[in-house]
Amino acid sequence: MVKVIASDVRKGNVLELEDGKLYVVLGHETFRPGKGTPTSTLTMRRIVDGVKTTQTYKTSDALEKAFVEEVKHTYLFDDGNAGFVFMNPTTYEQVIVSRDTVGDSAVYLSENMECFLLLHDGIALSIELPPRVTLEIVETEPVVKGQTASSSYKPAKLSNGAKTMVPPHIDVGTRVVVSTEDGAYVERAKD
Repeated sequence: MVKVIASDVRKGNVLELEDGKLYVVLGHETFRPGKGTPTSTLTMRRIVDGVKTTQTYKTSDALEKAFVEEVKHTYLFDDGNAGFVFMNPTTYEQVIVSRDTVGDSAVYLSENMECFLLLHDGIALSIELPPRVTLEIVETEPVVKGQTASSSYKPAKLSNGAKTMVPPHIDVGTRVVVSTEDGAYVERAKD
């Protein structure tokens, strides 16, 4: 096991807590008050039974990071009931990852996308998507002339069905780069 301080824990990391069970980190938030000790709040899912929990640690607390293999896989398709099918590009072995394991990341999966699966004893514990994906705007308010330099944002629906906030000059049909971590607009696509 590798020790890691609470402030360095990231989404997708697998931790072994005091109860001896493995947990996958779903979210991480650091709080730094003006006075007092900074804390890290971790939202996690217990791998054995899928129970979600939230725990708060001092940012300097040492946690045990479990040994997992990080293996590159290619997303193939949604199986419908069993989960999502991925293939190891070197061994051509297929792995089915449950819907609970993929979670909110499912909306960003696209055919032939390269992802990293975190495997423990051959079982997929977590999925790590590319940090950014390029998607097309399919629905948004029309462009208002003269509002191109505004710092306000407007709601938009992406080609994958997700919603995000975009600058006012972005119109339907525009391809944009979106962060897979939080779904936030990053920039207009350069292609």
